[in-house]
Formats: sequence, structure tokens, C-alpha cells
Amino acid sequence: MAGWRIVPGQTLRHRCWDSMAVLYNDLSGATHQLAEPALALLLDLRDGLVTDDELADPALADLLDNLRGLDLIETA
Repeated sequence: MAGWRIVPGQTLRHRCWDSMAVLYNDLSGATHQLAEPALALLLDLRDGLVTDDELADPALADLLDNLRGLDLIETA
């Protein structure tokens, strides 16, 4: 089973308003607008609060793929 992690070098600098967040990608220099669940997942990954079993949830597959496409996470 593949695990996920924050791409090394990401500090996840962000600002939140209501249910949206703006996040700066330290590696690409891009700024991304994310919904609160995506930011929450990134912060939980950073803090090691998500298990491999939770990450295997099919409901998260699209979100994980989108975050990987933004170069914010990678498989471990």
C-alpha cells in the first residue's frame, strides 16, 4: 500500500477565509486556492496524523491525485 507525504521543502504557508484557503507552493512559486478539506488533509499529512489505511480510502483518491498534480504531495 502506497503512503503519501508532503513534498520535502513545502512549508504549507497559507491564509484562510471562510471555507477557502490560499496556499503558497514553496517549490514552484505558485499560489493555489484550496477548499478547507484539501488544506486540512495537507496539514494532517505534515503532522503525521493520517494513517496509510485512511489514505487508501477511495473517496480521497481524487483529492490526493489533485494535490499531487500541484506538486504538494508525493507517494512515500
